[in-house]
Amino acid sequence: MYQSLGQLKETKVFKDPVHRYIYVDDQLIWQLIGTKEFQRLRRIKQLGTSFLTFHGAEHTRFHHSLGVYEITRQLINVFNGRPEWDDQYRELALCAALLHDVGHGPFSHAFENVFGVEHETWTERIILGDTEIKAVLDQVGDGFAEEVAAVIRKTHPNKLLVTMISSQLDVDRMDYLLRDAHFAGVSYGTFDLERMLRVLRPSRDQLVVKQSGMHSIEDYIMRRYQMYWQVYLHPVTRSSDYLLKAILERAQELYAGHYDFTVTPFHLIPLFEQTMTLKDYLALDETIVYFYFQQWMEEEDKVLSDLASRFVNRKLFKYVDYPQEKRDAVHERLCLAFSKIGLDPDYYLLEDKLSRLPYDLYLENGEISRHPIMLQMKDGTLKEISQVSPLVRAIATSRQTDEKLFFPQEELYDLKEFANEKMQIDTLLRGDH
Repeated sequence: MYQSLGQLKETKVFKDPVHRYIYVDDQLIWQLIGTKEFQRLRRIKQLGTSFLTFHGAEHTRFHHSLGVYEITRQLINVFNGRPEWDDQYRELALCAALLHDVGHGPFSHAFENVFGVEHETWTERIILGDTEIKAVLDQVGDGFAEEVAAVIRKTHPNKLLVTMISSQLDVDRMDYLLRDAHFAGVSYGTFDLERMLRVLRPSRDQLVVKQSGMHSIEDYIMRRYQMYWQVYLHPVTRSSDYLLKAILERAQELYAGHYDFTVTPFHLIPLFEQTMTLKDYLALDETIVYFYFQQWMEEEDKVLSDLASRFVNRKLFKYVDYPQEKRDAVHERLCLAFSKIGLDPDYYLLEDKLSRLPYDLYLENGEISRHPIMLQMKDGTLKEISQVSPLVRAIATSRQTDEKLFFPQEELYDLKEFANEKMQIDTLLRGDH
């Protein structure tokens, strides 16, 4: 049995630009917020390099984690009194919501792609390791930290808790759509959260939606679609992500070749050597990485110096549409042109192909999988939303693909001797004959 740490003598309140106020009544939640591992999230941006595209997108994982906690708190209030909801799981749900992103590293997903780091793995290690968070959770009772980690890991036997935190209709997505839209200064991600919470119902295995709430969910899915293509997958953000990746890969290559850095990147060596400990990981944040980028601007290695300068001073690679059928011809000509002016295509010629759906509907032997959104019909039966909504069905059965080629056009095009290459490349990219 677990022992609640009880309520605070006075409710703590965070003023929030998205939810207006975030309320903390539980001693357990207040102590978790005060841990150094959770406070570290103030130094990790929520949207990685998107601030180079949307200048207001400077919000952090700390902001988002508090927001996810607040939506979960509100959702539990909606569920209270319903027979499908067991209030003994209240603190477990709140802790999982608050801590679900505690393992994120600098620049989030762009950073993970370079070093094979998975924030989910580090989240679990932080919750279960020698940390202040683990010490707080242990006050509730032996095994409570393991239960929190299991909810986030999606292995907890209570599937309702799992889908509340991670599914296609979860508290995580609800907060980041609203929050990211607010800070990016766009309206794409805004939806009626209050209405959505009112039409959600607990069931044995997952969150379900009242049939009358279907149109609210349609709006939510469309907003997510717009946010992905207009914000998360914006080509300028993809360019900055690839530039970040190129910098770190170049630094790793130089380190492996025993390059003598002007300032030894001590904090990154465990990543380069794949020997990262929990203490090493928790010492990493974006201020540390930025420090090294600024130092690398003065390195003798021209590639690392140039790439770091481009990132710090926002001299990003340009992009062009890049249909796959043109790949070989365009890539060969660009590689040749780059070689002529001394640019390494491995770092200055980057390809990207994206395909994304705002609602994932996978059919396996006729069975729907991956936590589909279920409508609770008036007769009590459950139906997957795309079976009822033509709009969602259209989205779920179509796939948009976007292919881009990123490279420093000014390096190539500003040189008169490469005017012929420029014309030939432009012709190929346009598809002219």
